[in-house]
Parts: sequence; C-alpha cells; structure tokens
Amino acid sequence: MISFSGINKQYGKQLIFVDASFQLNPGEKVGLVGPNGSGKTTLFRMVMGEEEPDEGDVSVPKKLTIGYFRQDVEEMKGRSVLDEAIAGSGRAGDLHHELEALHHAMEHCTPQEMDRVLARFGEVQEEYEHLGGYTLEAQAREVLHGLGFEDDQIDGDVGALSGGWKMRVALARVLLGRPDVLLMDEPTNHLDIESIIWLEQFLKSYPGALLMTSHDREFMNRIASKIAEIDAGEIVVYSGNYDFYERERAIRESNQQAAFVRQQAMLAKEQRFIDRFRTHAAKAAQVQSRIKALDKIEKIELPKRRQVVRFEFRVPPRSGDQVAVIEELHKRYGPRVIYDGFSLTIRRGERWAVMGRNGAGKTTLLKMIAGATQPDAGTVRLGASLTMGYFAQQSLEVLDAELTVFEQLQKDFPQDGIGSLRTLAGAFQFSGDDVDKPIRALSGGEKSRLAMARMLYNPPNFLVLDEPTNHLDLATKEMLVDSLKEFEGTMIFVSHDRTFLRGLGSRVLELGGESGKERDPVVYPGSYMEYVQRLGHEAPGIVN
Repeated sequence: MISFSGINKQYGKQLIFVDASFQLNPGEKVGLVGPNGSGKTTLFRMVMGEEEPDEGDVSVPKKLTIGYFRQDVEEMKGRSVLDEAIAGSGRAGDLHHELEALHHAMEHCTPQEMDRVLARFGEVQEEYEHLGGYTLEAQAREVLHGLGFEDDQIDGDVGALSGGWKMRVALARVLLGRPDVLLMDEPTNHLDIESIIWLEQFLKSYPGALLMTSHDREFMNRIASKIAEIDAGEIVVYSGNYDFYERERAIRESNQQAAFVRQQAMLAKEQRFIDRFRTHAAKAAQVQSRIKALDKIEKIELPKRRQVVRFEFRVPPRSGDQVAVIEELHKRYGPRVIYDGFSLTIRRGERWAVMGRNGAGKTTLLKMIAGATQPDAGTVRLGASLTMGYFAQQSLEVLDAELTVFEQLQKDFPQDGIGSLRTLAGAFQFSGDDVDKPIRALSGGEKSRLAMARMLYNPPNFLVLDEPTNHLDLATKEMLVDSLKEFEGTMIFVSHDRTFLRGLGSRVLELGGESGKERDPVVYPGSYMEYVQRLGHEAPGIVN
C-alpha cells in the first residue's frame, strides 16, 4: 500500500533516515515509536508529500485516500462544530457544504439565476445521496458524542472552543472522512478516558490501515498489531503490540550485547597474535592473512541504551493529618451547576484520582483547592504545615522565555550544584545540548516537562496535578510514576492516563457517579484498580 525504500534524509548535520525501508499494508494497525527527534513526524510528512527524501523512494498509490491528524490545528471559526467536523469527510463533506450554499443561493438569487441554481442543486443532491451523504450528519453527531461533545456544543460556534476542544473537532473531521489510511500523531493528547476508550473501539473496528504515534501504552497495546521503531536512522518492525515490542527489543539488545562481547574477545585474541608475531619472518604470511581477515570483518556495535534517569524525591516536610477539608462547596457557571453542596476531606498520604466526564468539574475542583478559582459558597480549608505544588497548563506561563533550560533551573535553585541540576534536567529528558535550548524555542511538551521538574525538585507535601502526563513520552511518564510511588506527601490529580491512574490512585473521586444524578460525586475508598474491579469498567459509563 505505502512503502519506503532505501530512504535517506538529513537536516544539516543531523541524519534522520539512513537507507531505511518500511511498508504499511492494507488494514494494518501500526504504532510508530522512537526517541524525540528520531523522525516520526518526518515520516508522516513524507507520506503526505509535504517533504521529500534526499534519496530513495516513497510509494503512495494515487487513488489512496489519507487522513492525517496532527498536533497543530488550523484556525477554526465561522461554522458550527457539526459543520466543521463534516468538512473533513472527503467528497461527501464538500457536497454537504455546497448543498448548504445552494440552499442559501435559492433564497437570494434572481429569477434568471434560479434555473442554473436548481440544475446544479439536482446534480449535487444526486451525487450526495449516492455517497450516503444523508446519513453524514448522524454519523458526525455520533463521532462528536464519542469524543465528549454535548449537543449544545455540537450546534454551537466552533470558534468559541478552546484549543483542546478544537483538537477534538479536528480528530472528528479525520475520522469522518473514513480514508483508506489514517495517520495519527498523538490522538489521545487532549482526550479524557471516556473519549479514549470510545476512540479505541472506533479504531479497532476501522477497516482501513492506521499508522500512529502515542505516548499512551494502554492505547498502543489495545490498538497496534505491529510496532515500527525509528532509531539511529533505521526502521525496525516488530510483529506485536507495545509490550511485545519492549520484550523483543530487550532480547535483541541482549543478543547483540553478547555477540559484541564474543566478537571483542575474538578480535583481541587475533590482535595479540598479530602483535606477538609481527616481526617473526616465519609467521609473516599468517600475520598478513589475519590482518586482512580482521579488515573484512563487519564490526558489531554495542547496542545503544536509552538512559532514563530515575528522579529521586527529596523528603518533603510532614504535613498535618488533615491536608484539605472541603465543606458544602457550591459552584456554577451561568445556569450550569457544577457543585451543589459537595464535601470531602483529604488526609495525609492519600492519593486521590479525580474521575468524570468532560464538564463534570474535575479541573474546577483542583483550581478551587489550589486557590486559582473561588467557590460561589462553601469553604476549602488547607491544613497545617502545608506546602502546595499545583501543576496545570498555566504552570508554563511562569517560565522565563529569555532563559535557557539550564539557566532557568539555576535561577530557581541558585544554591544547588551543576551536577544536581543536570541530573534533574536529565530525568525529564533534557540531556546534552538540550539544556542550552532557549525556553522560547521549546515545544509545549518540553515546557511541560521543565515546569514539572521545577515543581518536584524541592517537593511540596501536597501535589495538585491537572493532566501531568499530557506531553510526556512513555519513558519519562513511567519514570514519573515510579518516582511518585515513593513520594511521601499527599496528592490529588486529574489524569486520563491509565498507567498513571493504576500506578498512583489510592482513592477515587468520581464526579457524576453511578447514583444516576448528573452531578452527585461518589467516593471510592479503595485504589483505582479496586474501583475498576468493583464497577467492571475502566471509566464512568464505559464497559470494557
């Protein structure tokens, strides 16, 4: 279907692909993995024809339809959410909007123009019906509902949405197109658990081919039947899900390590013979023969190991037993009631996972606990000897754009040594020259990692985290989960990442819970895993 043959690609001195080959076959679901900067986006762009290889061939059949979901979303305004989503559904979407324009023209055209407009309307209507266009709106609503939109949002102005919600519209637009091939760059980044699980089901039943990147291990495991790894310019394909890839990669590395050790021993033995008998006339022929043989041997390279630096928490000061007491909390936005007399006590050492559908009030609760938003009525009392660390996307605004990554850390922690700060930077994937990057040039994900590193270096004893893993790659995320397991303070967090939830949630607060009342919170005193086992589903209202 789509094939890369002998691809070479270089940016300046950086080699991206070196004689790389890869093929995506019909119906395959392939996860694309590799370190940051390894060339995943470049691969997507070459499929789309937006970039060309320096050498080699990219073969994409002319009649193949491709849908590409990327992280940069163009401007959206002047349409309803529904119309914007339909706009991406290929030819049927184009005809849908032409029919709307013709309806409008019929209302305003002159009698002389009416015949022409009616004739065109008949042509468009016939083709639209042939393509199943009259079911398009229902399909669009189904997809948008699956991605978390309510009916009033679907019919509302797309321009009024936040960036994250516009990303969902862009995702709906690609899915509605039903292309032969889906290219998806981090499709779960702006989705909650309910929407992620809906997307999993959609993609499992999707008949076309899929090539995607994702930092969500669970998502990758459930969808991908192959993993294509880009590393050191090569593309290596593993026939299995992400867990299989990790196991197989470890076996390959171990075998390569053993082969390297054996070859080094053999080379050393041969070199000793050459050095010993180089000046012996009787052995001259043997020496020259062995020298030539060594020159012809293809040297095995030591496997490159990706070093994930473990972040060691400093012990935070001990807080009082009652960390936060929430009493009779009321909060509404216009006519929409978010909280109506909600109470909760958070005690030292607890790790609360806040669950719930979009709009249930998860971020609002964290903002009120952090003091970033005030309740309409009720109180949020923080306990004695408390230091709070609040992480949200707004945390990125406190970074100084004129400094480099390392200069920011030196500014924040002037008493600490260069070695400690470099270890901190390395734990959050700023290694080598990355520490000298100016903050203004960092991506959203890099800024997110830096903000997290700053907050956790001298840890507070109460962490309030809103989607802390959104932009972290798998290695960094798993390092963070392992490190937070050793954290001796208290946490409350919102996350759609199941690795994070399963690893850290010791208590669960479900907003809009099983009682049937839309805003009636339900407290589960056990862990997130116990919560899943008790309810029999991964998230509110979703059955596995």
